[in-house]
Amino acid sequence: LKGLGINLLVRDLQRALEFATRVLQAEIYHATGKFAALRLKGNDYMLHADETVHANPMRGLLSGDPPRGVGIELRVYNLDPDAAEARAREAGFTVLAGSLDKPHGLRECMILDDEGYLWVPSVHLPA
Repeated sequence: LKGLGINLLVRDLQRALEFATRVLQAEIYHATGKFAALRLKGNDYMLHADETVHANPMRGLLSGDPPRGVGIELRVYNLDPDAAEARAREAGFTVLAGSLDKPHGLRECMILDDEGYLWVPSVHLPA
C-alpha cells in the first residue's frame, strides 16, 4: 500500500461489488464475505461491510441511517502516524484514535479534520 488509500463502508458488500465491477469496471483482487480490495484504473481501494467496524472508533457515528460519507476513511500510507497525531493535537484537531499497531500490519491513528473527514496516516510494521 502507498499513496492515498480509500476505504468505503457499505451496507451490502455484494451490491457494492456489483456496482464496482459492472459499472466502474474495477477488478477485485481480494475478497472475503465482509471485505474486498479492488483496483480501479491502477488505483487500489477497499470496501468493508458495516459489521466489520464493531471495534472501530467510528462505530458510534454509524448509528441510525447516516449519510454514507460518514464511513469514508482517507488513508495516507507512509506518513508517520505518531508525528501526525502530535501535530494534530498541537493544532487542536480531534484525534479519534491515537497511534496503535494494528493486526493488519500497519501502525495508524485516526484524525478528524474540521469538516469531519477522517484521515488515517499509517506506516507498515516491521515484518
